[in-house]
Amino acid sequence: MNYQHVLIPVDGSIVSEYAFQKALDIAKRNDAKVTIAHVVDIRTYANVEATHGSMSENADKYTEKMLAGYKDIAQKAGIKEVDTRIGHGAARQVLTKEIAPDVQCDLIVCGSSGINALERFVLGSVSEAIVRNAKCDVLVVRTEQVPDDFTLESFTEAFRREYSNN
Repeated sequence: MNYQHVLIPVDGSIVSEYAFQKALDIAKRNDAKVTIAHVVDIRTYANVEATHGSMSENADKYTEKMLAGYKDIAQKAGIKEVDTRIGHGAARQVLTKEIAPDVQCDLIVCGSSGINALERFVLGSVSEAIVRNAKCDVLVVRTEQVPDDFTLESFTEAFRREYSNN
C-alpha cells in the first residue's frame, strides 16, 4: 500500500520536529503529497489585545512564518507537493474533524504527547484524540525515540547538505 497524502501536525515541540522528519521520509518513499498543519488555540487569546494587533493575529503571523520554514525544508527534501494549513480552535478537534477530511489525507503522522499524566487524564492528548477520531491511518511517533542530540537545526542542516548537490 502506498500513501498518497500525508498530514503532519506540528506544534514546535521536539517530539513534533522528530515526527516531521519521519513523516518526510514516509512521504518521499511513497512520492506522497504533504500537508503541514498547525492549530492556533484561539480560546487562549479570546479577550487579550496586544499593542500591535490582537494576540490571535500575532499568533497567526508566527504560525505562517513557522509553516513556511517547514514547507521549505520539505521541498528541499524532495517532496514535490507541499501545502500548509492553519486551523483555529482545539487541536484535537480541528485536526480530525476539519483539516484531515478537507485535505483528504490517508496518513497522519504526529508526535506523542508532551503532557504529564495528570494533564493527559484530565484533558487527553492531541495524539490520542487523533488516533481515536481519524478516518485514516495514524502513526504516532514516540517521545522516547527522539535521539538526545536531535535538534531542528541539525535536522535542517543535514537536509541542506544531502539535497544541495541535487
